[in-house]
Amino acid sequence: MDPVRNPFAPGAGSQPPELAGREDIVSAADIALQRVLKGRPAQSQMLLGLRGVGKTVLLNRIEQLAEQHGYLTSFIEAPEDRKLADLLYPKLQQAVRKLSFVASAKAASHAAMRALRSFAGTFAVKVGDFELSVDPEPGVADSGDIELDVTELFVRVGEAARAAGRGWALLIDEVQYLGQRELGALIVAIHRVNQRGLPILLFGAGLPAIAALSGDAKSYAERLFVFPRIDALPREAAANAIRQPVEEEGETIEPAVVDRLVDLTRGYPYLLQEFGYQAWNAADRSPISLDCIDVAHREALKRLDEGFFKVRIDRLTPKEKEYVIAMARLGAGPYRSADVADMLGEKLTSLGPRRAQIIAKGMIYSPAHGDIAFTVPMFDEYLKRHWIVD
Repeated sequence: MDPVRNPFAPGAGSQPPELAGREDIVSAADIALQRVLKGRPAQSQMLLGLRGVGKTVLLNRIEQLAEQHGYLTSFIEAPEDRKLADLLYPKLQQAVRKLSFVASAKAASHAAMRALRSFAGTFAVKVGDFELSVDPEPGVADSGDIELDVTELFVRVGEAARAAGRGWALLIDEVQYLGQRELGALIVAIHRVNQRGLPILLFGAGLPAIAALSGDAKSYAERLFVFPRIDALPREAAANAIRQPVEEEGETIEPAVVDRLVDLTRGYPYLLQEFGYQAWNAADRSPISLDCIDVAHREALKRLDEGFFKVRIDRLTPKEKEYVIAMARLGAGPYRSADVADMLGEKLTSLGPRRAQIIAKGMIYSPAHGDIAFTVPMFDEYLKRHWIVD
Protein backbone atom coordinates (compact mmCIF):
# COMPACT_ATOMS: atom_id res chain seq x y z
CA MET A 1 0.00 0.00 0.00
CA ASP A 2 1.21 3.51 -0.77
CA PRO A 3 2.89 4.85 2.41
CA VAL A 4 2.25 8.43 1.30
CA ARG A 5 -1.49 7.79 1.56
CA ASN A 6 -1.23 6.08 4.95
CA PRO A 7 -4.07 7.71 6.97
CA PHE A 8 -2.83 6.81 10.45
CA ALA A 9 -1.05 9.39 12.61
CA PRO A 10 1.09 7.94 15.40
CA GLY A 11 2.67 10.82 17.28
CA ALA A 12 2.39 12.84 20.46
CA GLY A 13 -0.82 14.85 20.18
CA SER A 14 -1.19 14.17 16.44
CA GLN A 15 -4.80 14.48 15.34
CA PRO A 16 -6.00 10.98 14.34
CA PRO A 17 -8.09 10.64 11.20
CA GLU A 18 -11.03 9.39 13.27
CA LEU A 19 -11.65 10.71 16.80
CA ALA A 20 -13.67 7.64 17.72
CA GLY A 21 -15.32 7.07 21.07
CA ARG A 22 -14.85 10.59 22.45
CA GLU A 23 -18.04 12.22 21.20
CA ASP A 24 -19.56 12.76 24.67
CA ILE A 25 -16.49 14.60 25.95
CA VAL A 26 -16.24 16.82 22.88
CA SER A 27 -19.97 17.56 23.02
CA ALA A 28 -19.82 18.51 26.71
CA ALA A 29 -16.94 20.90 26.02
CA ASP A 30 -18.80 22.42 23.08
CA ILE A 31 -21.91 23.02 25.17
CA ALA A 32 -19.86 24.59 27.99
CA LEU A 33 -18.14 26.94 25.55
CA GLN A 34 -21.44 28.11 24.11
CA ARG A 35 -23.12 28.52 27.51
CA VAL A 36 -20.34 30.70 28.90
CA LEU A 37 -20.50 33.01 25.89
CA LYS A 38 -24.21 33.49 26.62
CA GLY A 39 -23.43 34.41 30.22
CA ARG A 40 -24.65 31.08 31.61
CA PRO A 41 -22.69 28.97 34.08
CA ALA A 42 -20.72 25.95 32.92
CA GLN A 43 -18.04 23.73 34.42
CA SER A 44 -14.48 23.65 33.20
CA GLN A 45 -12.93 20.24 32.42
CA MET A 46 -9.96 18.22 33.63
CA LEU A 47 -9.27 15.25 31.35
CA LEU A 48 -7.70 12.36 33.24
CA GLY A 49 -5.94 9.36 31.78
CA LEU A 50 -2.78 7.37 31.20
CA ARG A 51 -0.17 8.20 28.57
CA GLY A 52 -1.25 7.55 25.01
CA VAL A 53 -5.02 7.66 25.51
CA GLY A 54 -5.51 10.85 23.50
CA LYS A 55 -5.79 13.61 26.14
CA THR A 56 -3.68 16.06 24.15
CA VAL A 57 -5.63 15.25 21.00
CA LEU A 58 -8.84 16.12 22.84
CA LEU A 59 -7.37 19.38 24.16
CA ASN A 60 -6.44 20.32 20.59
CA ARG A 61 -9.96 19.51 19.43
CA ILE A 62 -11.48 21.61 22.23
CA GLU A 63 -9.16 24.47 21.30
CA GLN A 64 -10.45 24.30 17.72
CA LEU A 65 -14.05 24.40 18.96
CA ALA A 66 -13.31 27.38 21.19
CA GLU A 67 -11.79 29.30 18.30
CA GLN A 68 -14.78 28.47 16.11
CA HIS A 69 -17.03 30.02 18.77
CA GLY A 70 -14.95 33.19 18.86
CA TYR A 71 -12.80 32.50 21.91
CA LEU A 72 -9.24 33.63 22.31
CA THR A 73 -7.29 30.52 23.27
CA SER A 74 -4.06 29.95 25.16
CA PHE A 75 -2.46 26.48 25.12
CA ILE A 76 0.20 25.64 27.71
CA GLU A 77 2.16 22.46 28.31
CA ALA A 78 3.27 22.50 31.92
CA PRO A 79 6.90 21.35 32.23
CA GLU A 80 8.44 20.12 35.45
CA ASP A 81 10.87 23.00 35.88
CA ARG A 82 8.98 26.26 35.21
CA LYS A 83 6.75 28.41 37.39
CA LEU A 84 3.09 28.96 36.58
CA ALA A 85 3.70 32.72 36.46
CA ASP A 86 6.28 32.29 33.69
CA LEU A 87 3.89 30.06 31.74
CA LEU A 88 0.88 32.35 32.07
CA TYR A 89 2.45 35.73 31.36
CA PRO A 90 3.20 35.42 27.61
CA LYS A 91 -0.18 33.79 26.93
CA LEU A 92 -2.10 36.44 28.83
CA GLN A 93 -0.08 39.19 27.18
CA GLN A 94 -1.01 37.84 23.74
CA ALA A 95 -4.69 37.56 24.64
CA VAL A 96 -4.90 41.05 26.13
CA ARG A 97 -3.13 42.63 23.17
CA LYS A 98 -5.65 41.06 20.79
CA LEU A 99 -8.53 42.33 22.92
CA SER A 100 -7.05 45.82 22.98
CA PHE A 101 -7.78 46.21 19.25
CA VAL A 102 -11.52 45.90 19.91
CA ALA A 103 -12.94 49.39 20.39
CA SER A 104 -15.44 48.37 23.07
CA ALA A 105 -12.71 46.66 25.10
CA LYS A 106 -9.95 49.29 25.00
CA ALA A 107 -10.47 50.56 28.55
CA ALA A 108 -10.86 47.09 30.05
CA SER A 109 -7.84 45.82 28.08
CA HIS A 110 -5.73 48.71 29.37
CA ALA A 111 -6.72 47.79 32.93
CA ALA A 112 -5.80 44.17 32.24
CA MET A 113 -2.41 45.24 30.84
CA ARG A 114 -1.67 47.26 33.96
CA ALA A 115 -2.54 44.26 36.14
CA LEU A 116 -0.35 42.06 33.98
CA ARG A 117 2.53 44.50 34.35
CA SER A 118 2.11 44.41 38.14
CA PHE A 119 2.03 40.61 38.06
CA ALA A 120 5.20 40.38 35.96
CA GLY A 121 7.10 42.67 38.30
CA THR A 122 5.95 40.92 41.45
CA PHE A 123 6.84 37.43 40.26
CA ALA A 124 10.01 38.46 38.42
CA VAL A 125 8.66 37.07 35.17
CA LYS A 126 11.15 37.06 32.32
CA VAL A 127 9.35 39.11 29.68
CA GLY A 128 11.83 38.64 26.84
CA ASP A 129 12.25 41.38 24.24
CA PHE A 130 8.73 42.75 24.60
CA GLU A 131 7.53 44.70 27.62
CA LEU A 132 4.09 46.14 28.19
CA SER A 133 4.19 49.88 27.61
CA VAL A 134 1.94 50.66 30.56
CA ASP A 135 2.55 51.42 34.20
CA PRO A 136 1.73 48.78 36.80
CA GLU A 137 -1.39 49.34 38.86
CA PRO A 138 -0.48 49.45 42.55
CA GLY A 139 -2.52 47.09 44.68
CA VAL A 140 -3.63 44.85 41.80
CA ALA A 141 -2.04 41.43 41.15
CA ASP A 142 1.04 42.48 43.11
CA SER A 143 0.60 40.92 46.56
CA GLY A 144 3.07 38.10 45.91
CA ASP A 145 0.38 35.56 46.84
CA ILE A 146 -0.09 33.44 43.71
CA GLU A 147 -3.72 32.68 44.53
CA LEU A 148 -4.74 36.29 45.00
CA ASP A 149 -2.76 37.64 42.08
CA VAL A 150 -3.75 35.05 39.47
CA THR A 151 -7.37 35.55 40.50
CA GLU A 152 -7.17 39.34 40.04
CA LEU A 153 -5.44 38.83 36.71
CA PHE A 154 -8.12 36.43 35.45
CA VAL A 155 -10.86 38.83 36.53
CA ARG A 156 -9.27 41.68 34.57
CA VAL A 157 -8.80 39.51 31.48
CA GLY A 158 -12.37 38.21 31.80
CA GLU A 159 -13.73 41.76 31.99
CA ALA A 160 -11.81 42.71 28.84
CA ALA A 161 -13.04 39.61 27.02
CA ARG A 162 -16.64 40.33 28.02
CA ALA A 163 -16.32 43.94 26.85
CA ALA A 164 -15.10 42.64 23.49
CA GLY A 165 -17.91 40.09 23.21
CA ARG A 166 -15.35 37.29 23.28
CA GLY A 167 -14.35 34.47 25.61
CA TRP A 168 -10.96 33.22 26.75
CA ALA A 169 -10.16 29.51 26.99
CA LEU A 170 -7.02 28.42 28.81
CA LEU A 171 -5.86 24.89 27.96
CA ILE A 172 -3.14 23.25 30.08
CA ASP A 173 -1.56 19.90 29.28
CA GLU A 174 0.40 17.86 31.86
CA VAL A 175 -1.39 19.52 34.77
CA GLN A 176 0.22 17.08 37.22
CA TYR A 177 3.50 19.01 36.93
CA LEU A 178 2.01 22.14 38.51
CA GLY A 179 2.73 22.65 42.19
CA GLN A 180 -0.15 22.33 44.65
CA ARG A 181 -0.28 26.09 45.29
CA GLU A 182 -0.16 26.78 41.54
CA LEU A 183 -3.00 24.36 40.88
CA GLY A 184 -4.86 25.89 43.79
CA ALA A 185 -4.37 29.35 42.31
CA LEU A 186 -5.97 28.29 39.03
CA ILE A 187 -8.90 26.71 40.85
CA VAL A 188 -9.47 29.83 42.96
CA ALA A 189 -9.27 32.03 39.86
CA ILE A 190 -11.81 29.92 37.96
CA HIS A 191 -14.07 29.95 41.01
CA ARG A 192 -13.98 33.74 41.10
CA VAL A 193 -14.59 34.31 37.40
CA ASN A 194 -17.50 31.87 37.62
CA GLN A 195 -18.97 33.93 40.45
CA ARG A 196 -18.56 37.07 38.34
CA GLY A 197 -20.07 35.45 35.25
CA LEU A 198 -16.96 36.19 33.19
CA PRO A 199 -16.35 34.30 29.90
CA ILE A 200 -13.37 32.16 30.92
CA LEU A 201 -13.04 28.38 30.86
CA LEU A 202 -10.12 26.15 31.81
CA PHE A 203 -9.54 22.82 30.09
CA GLY A 204 -6.77 20.74 31.62
CA ALA A 205 -5.35 17.30 30.98
CA GLY A 206 -3.14 15.10 33.09
CA LEU A 207 -2.55 11.80 34.80
CA PRO A 208 -5.34 10.16 36.85
CA ALA A 209 -4.09 11.57 40.15
CA ILE A 210 -5.15 15.09 39.09
CA ALA A 211 -8.65 14.66 40.54
CA ALA A 212 -7.22 13.97 43.98
CA LEU A 213 -4.59 16.72 43.63
CA SER A 214 -7.32 19.21 42.70
CA GLY A 215 -9.36 18.21 45.73
CA ASP A 216 -6.31 18.53 47.95
CA ALA A 217 -5.60 21.99 46.53
CA LYS A 218 -9.18 23.23 47.00
CA SER A 219 -12.06 21.19 48.38
CA TYR A 220 -14.61 22.79 46.04
CA ALA A 221 -12.72 21.79 42.87
CA GLU A 222 -15.13 18.92 42.25
CA ARG A 223 -17.96 21.44 41.85
CA LEU A 224 -16.00 23.68 39.48
CA PHE A 225 -14.76 20.97 37.15
CA VAL A 226 -15.92 17.81 35.52
CA PHE A 227 -13.24 15.11 35.47
CA PRO A 228 -13.84 12.86 32.44
CA ARG A 229 -11.77 9.69 32.58
CA ILE A 230 -10.05 9.08 29.22
CA ASP A 231 -9.32 5.38 28.92
CA ALA A 232 -8.86 2.71 26.28
CA LEU A 233 -11.61 2.80 23.68
CA PRO A 234 -14.51 0.34 23.83
CA ARG A 235 -14.12 -2.42 21.29
CA GLU A 236 -16.53 -0.98 18.73
CA ALA A 237 -14.97 2.49 18.87
CA ALA A 238 -11.47 0.98 18.63
CA ALA A 239 -12.53 -0.99 15.56
CA ASN A 240 -13.93 2.19 13.99
CA ALA A 241 -10.65 3.98 14.67
CA ILE A 242 -8.95 1.37 12.46
CA ARG A 243 -11.62 0.73 9.84
CA GLN A 244 -12.89 4.21 9.01
CA PRO A 245 -9.55 5.83 8.06
CA VAL A 246 -8.83 2.93 5.71
CA GLU A 247 -12.25 3.15 4.09
CA GLU A 248 -12.01 6.93 3.75
CA GLU A 249 -8.93 6.34 1.60
CA GLY A 250 -11.04 4.14 -0.66
CA GLU A 251 -9.46 0.90 0.61
CA THR A 252 -10.73 -1.99 2.73
CA ILE A 253 -9.48 -4.06 5.64
CA GLU A 254 -10.58 -7.56 6.58
CA PRO A 255 -12.66 -7.80 9.78
CA ALA A 256 -10.24 -10.38 11.17
CA VAL A 257 -7.39 -7.86 10.86
CA VAL A 258 -9.39 -5.21 12.68
CA ASP A 259 -10.17 -7.66 15.48
CA ARG A 260 -6.52 -8.67 15.75
CA LEU A 261 -5.31 -5.06 15.91
CA VAL A 262 -7.85 -4.21 18.60
CA ASP A 263 -6.66 -7.23 20.60
CA LEU A 264 -2.98 -6.31 20.24
CA THR A 265 -3.51 -2.69 21.25
CA ARG A 266 -6.24 -3.29 23.85
CA GLY A 267 -7.98 -0.25 22.43
CA TYR A 268 -5.40 2.34 23.46
CA PRO A 269 -5.59 5.19 20.90
CA TYR A 270 -1.85 5.82 20.47
CA LEU A 271 -1.21 2.11 19.99
CA LEU A 272 -4.10 1.84 17.55
CA GLN A 273 -2.52 4.55 15.43
CA GLU A 274 0.90 2.89 15.52
CA PHE A 275 -0.38 -0.60 14.70
CA GLY A 276 -2.75 0.72 12.05
CA TYR A 277 0.10 2.65 10.46
CA GLN A 278 2.28 -0.44 10.32
CA ALA A 279 -0.51 -2.68 9.02
CA TRP A 280 -1.15 -0.30 6.13
CA ASN A 281 2.55 -0.17 5.22
CA ALA A 282 2.94 -3.96 5.50
CA ALA A 283 -0.01 -4.73 3.21
CA ASP A 284 0.71 -5.33 -0.49
CA ARG A 285 -2.78 -4.42 -1.60
CA SER A 286 -6.37 -3.84 -0.53
CA PRO A 287 -8.02 -5.44 1.32
CA ILE A 288 -5.51 -5.40 4.15
CA SER A 289 -5.35 -9.05 5.19
CA LEU A 290 -3.99 -11.17 8.01
CA ASP A 291 -0.84 -11.80 5.96
CA CYS A 292 0.49 -8.44 7.15
CA ILE A 293 -0.07 -8.90 10.88
CA ASP A 294 3.25 -10.48 11.85
CA VAL A 295 5.25 -7.77 10.08
CA ALA A 296 3.02 -5.01 11.42
CA HIS A 297 3.27 -6.36 14.96
CA ARG A 298 7.06 -6.58 14.81
CA GLU A 299 7.50 -3.11 13.31
CA ALA A 300 5.03 -1.51 15.70
CA LEU A 301 6.75 -2.96 18.76
CA LYS A 302 10.12 -1.88 17.41
CA ARG A 303 8.98 1.72 17.01
CA LEU A 304 7.23 1.76 20.38
CA ASP A 305 10.23 0.24 22.15
CA GLU A 306 12.66 2.69 20.56
CA GLY A 307 10.46 5.73 21.12
CA PHE A 308 7.27 5.71 23.19
CA PHE A 309 8.65 3.38 25.89
CA LYS A 310 12.39 4.11 25.76
CA VAL A 311 12.14 7.86 26.30
CA ARG A 312 10.40 7.13 29.58
CA ILE A 313 12.76 4.52 30.98
CA ASP A 314 15.70 6.76 30.05
CA ARG A 315 14.44 9.41 32.49
CA LEU A 316 14.95 7.12 35.47
CA THR A 317 18.05 6.68 37.62
CA PRO A 318 19.45 3.14 38.05
CA LYS A 319 17.70 2.78 41.42
CA GLU A 320 14.42 4.02 39.97
CA LYS A 321 14.75 1.55 37.09
CA GLU A 322 15.28 -1.19 39.64
CA TYR A 323 11.99 -0.20 41.28
CA VAL A 324 9.88 -0.25 38.10
CA ILE A 325 11.47 -3.52 36.96
CA ALA A 326 10.42 -5.04 40.29
CA MET A 327 6.88 -3.83 39.57
CA ALA A 328 6.89 -5.53 36.17
CA ARG A 329 8.10 -8.79 37.69
CA LEU A 330 4.88 -8.85 39.71
CA GLY A 331 2.67 -8.91 36.59
CA ALA A 332 0.35 -6.41 34.93
CA GLY A 333 -0.60 -4.29 37.97
CA PRO A 334 -1.82 -2.32 39.83
CA TYR A 335 0.68 -3.29 42.50
CA ARG A 336 0.82 -3.07 46.26
CA SER A 337 3.75 -0.91 47.34
CA ALA A 338 4.48 -3.49 50.04
CA ASP A 339 4.79 -6.23 47.40
CA VAL A 340 7.33 -4.16 45.45
CA ALA A 341 9.31 -3.67 48.65
CA ASP A 342 9.24 -7.42 49.26
CA MET A 343 10.42 -8.06 45.69
CA LEU A 344 13.36 -5.71 46.26
CA GLY A 345 14.08 -7.07 49.73
CA GLU A 346 13.83 -3.58 51.27
CA LYS A 347 11.66 -1.87 53.86
CA LEU A 348 8.56 -0.12 52.58
CA THR A 349 9.43 3.09 54.46
CA SER A 350 12.92 3.28 52.96
CA LEU A 351 11.48 3.08 49.44
CA GLY A 352 9.08 5.99 49.97
CA PRO A 353 11.37 8.74 48.60
CA ARG A 354 12.27 6.66 45.56
CA ARG A 355 8.63 5.91 44.85
CA ALA A 356 7.76 9.61 45.25
CA GLN A 357 10.46 10.61 42.79
CA ILE A 358 9.19 8.16 40.15
CA ILE A 359 5.68 9.54 40.65
CA ALA A 360 7.05 13.08 40.24
CA LYS A 361 8.57 12.04 36.92
CA GLY A 362 5.15 10.89 35.74
CA MET A 363 6.10 7.22 35.38
CA ILE A 364 3.79 5.76 38.02
CA TYR A 365 0.78 6.95 40.00
CA SER A 366 -1.30 5.80 42.93
CA PRO A 367 -4.80 4.68 41.87
CA ALA A 368 -5.68 3.87 45.50
CA HIS A 369 -4.06 4.09 48.91
CA GLY A 370 -1.11 1.71 49.05
CA ASP A 371 -1.33 0.86 45.34
CA ILE A 372 0.81 1.96 42.40
CA ALA A 373 0.50 1.48 38.65
CA PHE A 374 2.29 2.50 35.49
CA THR A 375 1.11 5.64 33.71
CA VAL A 376 2.08 4.10 30.36
CA PRO A 377 -0.14 1.29 29.03
CA MET A 378 1.64 -2.04 28.56
CA PHE A 379 4.88 -0.67 30.03
CA ASP A 380 5.31 -3.84 32.06
CA GLU A 381 5.46 -5.83 28.82
CA TYR A 382 8.17 -3.54 27.45
CA LEU A 383 10.24 -4.05 30.61
CA LYS A 384 9.83 -7.81 30.30
CA ARG A 385 11.01 -7.72 26.68
CA HIS A 386 14.14 -5.69 27.35
CA TRP A 387 15.01 -5.52 31.05
CA ILE A 388 13.98 -8.77 32.70
CA VAL A 389 15.94 -11.98 32.21
CA ASP A 390 14.29 -14.99 33.84
